[in-house]
Amino acid sequence: MFDDPHRTIAIERPSPEIDDGRFPIKREVGDVVQVEVDIFKEGHERLRAEVLVRPVGAPEWSAYPLELFDNDRWRAAFPVTSLGRWEYTFEAWVDRYGSWLDEVKKKIGAGEDIASELLEGEQLMRGAAERASAGDKKHIEAFLASFHSLRSAVERVEAASEGAWVKLMAKLEDRSRATRYDRVLEIVVDPVHARFSAWYEIFPRSQGTDPTRGATFREAALRIPEIRAMGFDVLYMPPIHPIGKTNRKGKNNARVGLPTDPGSPYAIGSEAGGHMAVEPSLGTLADFDAFVKTCENHGLRVALDFAIQCSPDHPYLKEHPEWFAKRPDGTIKYAENPPKKYEDIHHLHFETEAWHSLWEEMAKILRFWIGHGVRIFRVDNPHTKPLPFWKWLIDTIQREHPDVVFLAEAFTRPKMMRALAKVGFTQSYTYFTWRNEKQEIIDYLVELTQSEMKEYYRGNFFANTPDILPFFLQKGGRPAFCIRAVLAATLSSCYGIYNGFELCENRAIPGREEYLDSEKYEYKVWDWDRPGHIKPLITKLNQARHQHPALQEYDNLRFHAADSNDILVYSKATPKRDNVILAVVNLNPFEVRESLVHVNPWELGKGDNEPYGVRDLLSGQRWTWQGWTNYVRLDPRHQPAHLFVIE
Repeated sequence: MFDDPHRTIAIERPSPEIDDGRFPIKREVGDVVQVEVDIFKEGHERLRAEVLVRPVGAPEWSAYPLELFDNDRWRAAFPVTSLGRWEYTFEAWVDRYGSWLDEVKKKIGAGEDIASELLEGEQLMRGAAERASAGDKKHIEAFLASFHSLRSAVERVEAASEGAWVKLMAKLEDRSRATRYDRVLEIVVDPVHARFSAWYEIFPRSQGTDPTRGATFREAALRIPEIRAMGFDVLYMPPIHPIGKTNRKGKNNARVGLPTDPGSPYAIGSEAGGHMAVEPSLGTLADFDAFVKTCENHGLRVALDFAIQCSPDHPYLKEHPEWFAKRPDGTIKYAENPPKKYEDIHHLHFETEAWHSLWEEMAKILRFWIGHGVRIFRVDNPHTKPLPFWKWLIDTIQREHPDVVFLAEAFTRPKMMRALAKVGFTQSYTYFTWRNEKQEIIDYLVELTQSEMKEYYRGNFFANTPDILPFFLQKGGRPAFCIRAVLAATLSSCYGIYNGFELCENRAIPGREEYLDSEKYEYKVWDWDRPGHIKPLITKLNQARHQHPALQEYDNLRFHAADSNDILVYSKATPKRDNVILAVVNLNPFEVRESLVHVNPWELGKGDNEPYGVRDLLSGQRWTWQGWTNYVRLDPRHQPAHLFVIE
């Protein structure tokens, strides 16, 4: 730490800093980054310090002053104004002129002679002149002449304390022995939609009207206006590549499919191509390009699944057999996650000696789809691939295309989920899907949004997925879907639903969190206006998210008290509290709940006994609240939640 005996300032415990600087923090374009650090030194000399900031590769640092605010703790803030990698570090030095002023003022106050100290001050001024530009040097010489003309020591110290003069001396301070923090910390600056986005997932082949065949991209494009009208801004599709025929799965994941079964899109690869081709039944690559363009014209970004796996018919098995691990009998093991078996899928072998060519091929796939307008990738099962691979791949792609977003679909051990975020994943799936009780929601959300995780882990709250139909939705019916929609859309600034959620689709394989007659294995035709749908609620939620900046932030979540264990109360506010949203949700989909809720009015920008209006963004109703305690009644069959804007 102290490799130079003349640099004795300690710079410690910067925040944020992830694992001693091994991993970057995450921010979005336009963010203001708040940093803190401990800075101290032996003795009583005054210190000054800066945080130094620049985009990676820029020749010059920008400096922002650090301010002392508590017990050797300093803080500063700086903006990040462009996409890509940024870096920052800290530098501190002795403020010799400020320390001199402190000393002479104390001695004057004690009635001591300061003749010698005045000579020391002149010496500091002359040293500054040697470092000054021609204009500043003349100013210093003129000041010294005036300084000598003053008769009393008090007058000289008063002159030396004048604000503009002190600023000039600070600018010209000798920093030859400044101490710099021994690490440079990184920031990944992503597009704003990395923090704020609403995802809608579809199987494009299930967006048509003919149950005997899959829809094409051109037919699926007809749904785009409706999806956008609900307020979604990301349209996500599972793999769109050719589907293998060998061991093709049948309806409900039957091991043997019928000739008419379309197979799982995750069994990637056939004679029609692999990861850089389009399933022929969906259309051509030109049709995909047109689909992407239609999405863009409606304000939707396209997200594509990146699933690193192959059907037995994938061209890679013949072209690159070295990328697959063979068993002693010469066969290639199919994928499985007992009791689940995926006989239609082989995994690529990341321990191959040919790992370099395999890694490069994966980057080639991403570059291919980036070239066709895709800037968001949802990555399937990233926890089954090595962390060094992901760090290399994401770094490589984002240095070329800093606007590319990666979502990690990893429902696995918490430490692996966190590690994937640290090595580069922009967003991450979470355990939100299984958090239903009040205290477990509070505990989990505090961890996500208030602990160190908030610096690198952006949780995307999917309320359901093609693989997960939670028991809460199976048992709770339409009220449960309404409850989970409100929670997903307002607890996190990133959330998503898989199509059918808005229709309250909850037919399940008995005893399992899986859809009955899943469209993963068959053609599906949906009635998008069937009775009981909750499209108006979802539309209102997305409108509220777009109209209220408080709902667009991730780490501004605060929880409040309620007497009922079924009533969850939380708020989100902008920094100046000029936009405050207060949510009150009945977590019980079966019973009416009444409760007193307890909210500190100051957290809403109000005084203790000040009356204030609350307007429900979901129902349009208004009430007047006052003080710390107010009453709510929520019927899950009609309105399970209030989403108040404080007026």
